[in-house]
Amino acid sequence: MSWLEITVPTPQGDLNNAATALTARGFSDLVLEDQGEFEAFLEENRSCWDYIDEELQRRLQGLSQIKLYLEDTDEGGMARLKDALRELGLTMTVQALPDTDWSESWKDNYPPQEVGERLVVLPYWLGAEYPGRIPVILDPGLTFGTGAHPSTRMVMEFMEQLVKPGFRCLDLGSGSGILSITALRLGAASAVGVDIDPKAEDAARENAGYNGFAAPEFTALTGDVTQDAGLMARLHRSEYDLVLVNIVADVIIRLAPVLPGFLQGGAELLCSGILDTRLRDVTAALEQSGIRVLETHAEGEWRSLHARLAGS
Repeated sequence: MSWLEITVPTPQGDLNNAATALTARGFSDLVLEDQGEFEAFLEENRSCWDYIDEELQRRLQGLSQIKLYLEDTDEGGMARLKDALRELGLTMTVQALPDTDWSESWKDNYPPQEVGERLVVLPYWLGAEYPGRIPVILDPGLTFGTGAHPSTRMVMEFMEQLVKPGFRCLDLGSGSGILSITALRLGAASAVGVDIDPKAEDAARENAGYNGFAAPEFTALTGDVTQDAGLMARLHRSEYDLVLVNIVADVIIRLAPVLPGFLQGGAELLCSGILDTRLRDVTAALEQSGIRVLETHAEGEWRSLHARLAGS
């Protein structure tokens, strides 16, 4: 089956009206691309990231358009679309897409990713075998972290050095569960993953299942440890050997005052997701909370920290 990709430019500020009009005329599954919407989304979610891809921002500059897709044999649909656009005073460009099995081709974007000296991240459809390396199996379609980002890779490389059999791990901002699963694959006895997004809890639990882990080895929880007293009490029932925080600088800084409570037994702390421009801020916040930074890893503009409670 072959498809046509149809692009409809819209005036700035009129994209939603145009999309509503097309939907009313029977065209659904529209892709809206708009610089203003993107920037508003970033502003509303400012605390979730420190870094936005500059190339993506450049491509969105001044952009306001709708994309939709029709089968190349759908002559009736094309005629209806032309009539609708004529009524709305809009134009379109049409591009034929290659004849591809789109339901499967997306998987080509997720090849095995070798990490460090011993690990490999495998999408679940490739199975669990990868000679010479320890597999960490994920469903990348669940998002929340696939191991492709430098911040995650650096933590996994640190973990190869630090995790010992029997370790108890706490993973704050666990996302897909990739770091918790890595800890268990490296011999940890248990891992608790915590994220503020309930969808992440479901994703982490499913990914753990692909690797053969379930409660009590792996526990997924939802909540904000800085505000949820009940969650804090539950987490403090255990002592940890390793605490993982792979988020962004602002969130690590906000977490810094509560982290010592999880490090009292001499636990190792790994923090990542830190841009080089924010390294000093994060280090200062950790030190102010009584946490000593032992070493720093760098990959490109990203930094990852290994730390421990001062005096331990």
